[in-house]
Amino acid sequence: MTMRSRRETVTFKHPFRIKGIDRLLPPGAYEVITDEEMIEGLSFEAFRRVATMITVPAAPPRTSTVERISINPVDLADAQRIDADAPRE
Repeated sequence: MTMRSRRETVTFKHPFRIKGIDRLLPPGAYEVITDEEMIEGLSFEAFRRVATMITVPAAPPRTSTVERISINPVDLADAQRIDADAPRE
């Protein structure tokens, strides 16, 4: 089975929450990795998402490290929408 990973950077301008992460995350740039597998047996190349992960600062007291947490891409999109709709400071 063929796998691929896509990396992107998403930026939040305000503190935010994502379902599945039990703390408020600070504003900033975050790496998001999406793993996909090829759908076999088609006459064209197509992939399906199998995992989405975000790299975030580790929970205290380990603030100098990071952790990669599996998230739902819909929850990420919701957090981005809320951040974009937040009043300007």
